[in-house]
Amino acid sequence: MAGVTDTVFRRFIRNLSGCGLIMTEFTSADGVLRAKDKKAKRYLHFYEDEHPISAQLFGSDPQVMADAARIVEDLGFDLVDLNLGCPAKKVVKCNGGSGLLRDLPRIASIFEAVRSAVRIPFTVKFRAGWNDEEIVCVELAKMAEGCGLCAVALHARTREQGYSGNARWEWIAAVKDAVKIPVIGNGDIRTPEDACAMVAATGCDAVMIGRTAPANPWIFRQIQQYCENLKAPPYENRVGWATQDAFVGMESRKSYDEPAEADRYQMIRTYFQMLIEEELPDATGKMKQFASWFTHGVPGGAALRKEIYESKTAPEILTRVEEFFEARVANESAVLTE
Repeated sequence: MAGVTDTVFRRFIRNLSGCGLIMTEFTSADGVLRAKDKKAKRYLHFYEDEHPISAQLFGSDPQVMADAARIVEDLGFDLVDLNLGCPAKKVVKCNGGSGLLRDLPRIASIFEAVRSAVRIPFTVKFRAGWNDEEIVCVELAKMAEGCGLCAVALHARTREQGYSGNARWEWIAAVKDAVKIPVIGNGDIRTPEDACAMVAATGCDAVMIGRTAPANPWIFRQIQQYCENLKAPPYENRVGWATQDAFVGMESRKSYDEPAEADRYQMIRTYFQMLIEEELPDATGKMKQFASWFTHGVPGGAALRKEIYESKTAPEILTRVEEFFEARVANESAVLTE
């Protein structure tokens, strides 16, 4: 989620409700230690209304990881998370992200160094393995538990898969059967029904959502509504991990709000205004990046996207959005009065 889950997007998601724990963009531990690394500092910037929040780090040197984790703790983060899931080539070639999945002894050293360095909860996200012939998720989860980590999150794909194919939820079930610490499932959750199905199928303690969030930022609230309408509490602890009992034996039925066009307009307008107010150096680029996600399914969305892509400044983009939706509202009102 690099380039997506900055402080503006995180607060935006938090304000829509339903999300129990949010994470930073994954951040280089080396960058955290470099005093002049402005990108790392920006990635780790957060506001008080973002709690509980986890700092997501990647790196391959145990001592560097430990030192970066101390800085994260001192900054006031509630958790620190080690990313062993990113499949990007530029990260993997530096032995970061999923590149470490072929070096379990190195991972163990990182676990031990970070765990001894900080008092806040320490978690890890990883993939099932490098490829189908090198599945290490169960062994890695056991190792994490043995080193004192507080939870594990599994993206149920291999590094070789990237984001293609289907997530293999049975790997999440295998990890859940192997350890006693909380297990968070990740992969192919696009609807509240998917979230419930994953918990029912795997017994995992929580679900983690990434790529669906920018396309449907209401997904967390929808899951919460879905659980509440089933008369089962969706959350049981301070970081918002969902309970297995909430979903077992449930009947599949749609019982959550779908955003109307007015909701989508308000959502786009709010997010874009937040970007402008934050004075991010790349606010215009962010707006253009999110335009394709936020206008998906909007009638005439292609024309709006074209106007956004052709705009030169962030305020100009916001004006185009306001003019587009206000024109649609005016047209609808005209039809109703004829």
